[in-house]
Amino acid sequence: MFNRMKQKKSTGKSEDKTVFETATDNIAETNAPPAAEQEQTAAIPKLYTEEEYQLKVNELNDKYLRLYSEFDNFRKRTLKEKIDLSRTASENIIVDLLPVLDDFDRAIASMASTDNIEAIKEGEQLIHAKMKAIFASKGLQEIKSIGENFDTDFHEAITSIPAPTEDLKNKVVDEVQKGYTLHDKVIRFSKVITGS
Repeated sequence: MFNRMKQKKSTGKSEDKTVFETATDNIAETNAPPAAEQEQTAAIPKLYTEEEYQLKVNELNDKYLRLYSEFDNFRKRTLKEKIDLSRTASENIIVDLLPVLDDFDRAIASMASTDNIEAIKEGEQLIHAKMKAIFASKGLQEIKSIGENFDTDFHEAITSIPAPTEDLKNKVVDEVQKGYTLHDKVIRFSKVITGS
């Protein structure tokens, strides 16, 4: 080590200067705060005055009140739309059924003036077919029951009787009330009698 010091002195002043600079750089590095501390001090927000904080609070409060008002208006509007929809939801089906009602009125009027039973039966069948076509156009379908396997998803068993034939066991023997589906959703189960 003594030899090194002699060599440094003999080399001249410029080398001594670089040794001194590197020594001070090392001291500065050891006294400098760690990088994590530097990042934390950089993350501290700028301090505001009380008036600036109050302005910020007022601005946020105003935004909150506006948002709350918009949501309340949206809620009221959708509630009103739901009420209106429930009142007028059946309007389309009623408009489509009005011609059937007119046909019934004409049939009743013609029954008073005619004795032809066959014409009355034919008129009733035409009205019935027209009504079924309107319901079918709205998505209403009858559930087939008689002779089908008993299915609790579509049928409601009222009673069970001994099956007239072996192939009618656990099948629907008779239908007391027709069942219907509306767009593949059961709206009325078929009331049936099953064979056992």
